[in-house]
Amino acid sequence: MNFVEDLQWRGMLHDMMPGTEEQLQKEMTAAYIGFDPTADSLHVGSFAQIMMLKRFQLAGHKPIALVGGATGMIGDPSGKSQERNLLNEESLNKNLDGIKKQLSKFLDFDSGAPNQAVMVNNYDWMKEFSFLEFIRDVGKHITVNYMMAKDSVKKRLSSESKVGMSFTEFTYQLVQGFDFLWLYDNMNCKLQMGGSDQWGNITTGTELIRRKTGGEAFALTIPLITKADGSKFGKTEGGNVWLDPDRTSPYSFYQFWLNTSDEDAERYIKVFTLLPKEEIDALIEQHREAPHARILQKKLAEEVTVMVHSKEDYEMAVEASQILFGKGTAEQLRKLNESTFLSVFEGVPQFAVSRTEIDAGVNVIDLLAEKTDVFPSKGELRRTIQGNGLSINKDKITDPELNINSNFLIGGKYILAQKGKKNYYLIIVQ
Repeated sequence: MNFVEDLQWRGMLHDMMPGTEEQLQKEMTAAYIGFDPTADSLHVGSFAQIMMLKRFQLAGHKPIALVGGATGMIGDPSGKSQERNLLNEESLNKNLDGIKKQLSKFLDFDSGAPNQAVMVNNYDWMKEFSFLEFIRDVGKHITVNYMMAKDSVKKRLSSESKVGMSFTEFTYQLVQGFDFLWLYDNMNCKLQMGGSDQWGNITTGTELIRRKTGGEAFALTIPLITKADGSKFGKTEGGNVWLDPDRTSPYSFYQFWLNTSDEDAERYIKVFTLLPKEEIDALIEQHREAPHARILQKKLAEEVTVMVHSKEDYEMAVEASQILFGKGTAEQLRKLNESTFLSVFEGVPQFAVSRTEIDAGVNVIDLLAEKTDVFPSKGELRRTIQGNGLSINKDKITDPELNINSNFLIGGKYILAQKGKKNYYLIIVQ
């Protein structure tokens, strides 16, 4: 399959200007996607576009990742009900470094191949551009009527919107259009791609190129990814699911994909993995025959976690899942790094005890029923031990006289108590 056919099969083609597919079949073509630099990490909301650039490069074309250092100072009105906070230059530079590091995991930036990826920052060509030059060289080519016809503008100017629209936001499409023109003139970039909410901004760029140069440029968008129930993709109760392991641990990242619904997993495995059609079709078939086995979710979570993080992070996430759901061992528990360990047991009741007491050694009954409130009474704790219902660090406890000391500490500071199969308690030694 060529690039466009592959997108169609994966359900990733929303709109495309006439002639786009022919252009891609004719020659190696440079295309760009813009990324919002409002944080030093991208999140899974950007992941479909990252995968589109990756597929584009694998198809032999040249991807350009544009980070909006200039546009990030303005704020894109598309799909937004209110104006965005503006960023200063220092924050932007920090964010740009983080994004480049992440994109390097997916795109080839330095092999020397003709289609190696390029990362650009539109602040580089906008910072010296005066307002007078801009309205003379760009503004006169696009009419207000043309700009007002865009859905993103009409929506914000409608009677439903109480906020209205600032002049800054109104001119956003011109600034983005100029990005396309600059890349067309300087890097022979003939295609801009993005989410379907960007169609209006992208076509302003193609129109500006046509009116200023007489040249032809193209546009291609993918659908905005949603969940089957219509809710926003990439959000959890804790907020965004980030690609940065310091913001979203690999374990939590793995769990996000593992917990997708059957309907979503069938779509997501096409969008977010590089697996070929034959393999995906076979996986969907197997999954439909035995949905309880969650074959699709497991494969999706594996592919994406390995791609974004590493094979080791994926394996640790699987082990961590086994620990939480009852199959893990004390050995597996001790192998987890601290961030994974804390991610697994996020939200479980926590108790603090002093290091002095643990170093000296404390009886298990005193620790769990007196020093902490894991058990309401010593009698209940003794009965639980007799019934084989207590574990410390995933090891069954059978001796009520057991002495808990510093040898029991995980990572030098944690003790995990487990009552029955599902009730966990984290003791933190301070």
